[in-house]
Amino acid sequence: MAYDPQLRASDEDRDRTATLLREHHALGRLTAAEFSERLDKAFEAKTMGDLDALLRDLPGLDLYRLPDAKLTRQPRQAQVQPARSRHGSAGWRAAWGCYITVNMICLVVWALSGFGYPWFLWVAGPWGAVLAGSYLSVGPGRQSRGQLGSGSARRQLPGGQDPLDR
Repeated sequence: MAYDPQLRASDEDRDRTATLLREHHALGRLTAAEFSERLDKAFEAKTMGDLDALLRDLPGLDLYRLPDAKLTRQPRQAQVQPARSRHGSAGWRAAWGCYITVNMICLVVWALSGFGYPWFLWVAGPWGAVLAGSYLSVGPGRQSRGQLGSGSARRQLPGGQDPLDR
């Protein structure tokens, strides 16, 4: 289909023109007043010709510009993390901290309500059992799900290339 300036403009066409105008304004090609005026006209445009007129005196922009070929990427260096016990990780400290905080709040509410039936144990007991079971089942020699093992356990692309070296 040949280009026709009388073709009706869609909302997507108006949005694309507004994005281009914003880029030209950010690059300093349009003053704030010119940008505002053209942006208003872009959203009032009826045809593709109206939108083209707003961009006619501006150079073309590639909104999806790829990085410059002169940029070089350094290969990733293997990061060695200090060996830590699974039990000393920040995740476990956070889990136990939440457990203690919630149960202290429940204990205070129970005490303020007159030391009646110890309902707070229905919160502390099951939650504590699940948390303690998880804590004890993850020993220092085991890896939890989602952790990368040594470099030999990583997947490789066809041809033996390591995906992290891309």
